[in-house]
Amino acid sequence: MKKTDKKIFRIVAFSDTHGSFRAMNTIFRKTTDADVYIFLGDGEQELERICSLYPDRRVISVCGNCDYNSNAPKEILFSAADGRKIFCTHGNRYSVNSSPDRIYYRTLELGADVVLFGHTHCRYYSYTDGIYIINPGSAACPRDGLDPSYAIVDLASGGVVCSHVELR
Repeated sequence: MKKTDKKIFRIVAFSDTHGSFRAMNTIFRKTTDADVYIFLGDGEQELERICSLYPDRRVISVCGNCDYNSNAPKEILFSAADGRKIFCTHGNRYSVNSSPDRIYYRTLELGADVVLFGHTHCRYYSYTDGIYIINPGSAACPRDGLDPSYAIVDLASGGVVCSHVELR
């Protein structure tokens, strides 16, 4: 299905750039078809610069534990065009380094269909009881032995498709 069919709502999610403007800019150059970009924290300074370079792109962001003096919210819950709810947070407040359990239960509590989080610098994906749980990994400094990455989440009438994309 092509993006031009308007049956897909595309989310590009990325996190943990920690000062790497280059990594963030590469994501924006490579993904021109996103309906929304979601930054999951720890790199707010370069995000401000990116937003000034790409003023026509819709960007949603949450603060990370290293985004000091941030005015960004710690969590966001929003509805996509088709009504699916997306919960976004950095993840540090939910002990995601130990287990995805707390963030999963918070997502259930909010009635969300998808949760996006960062913080661990490791890619993660699971589908549990109707909830998609995705960590895009780090766009600049991964800790899982894999290349830097981001995630694409396509919401379509037939379901949800999640994928990790290596940043090269």
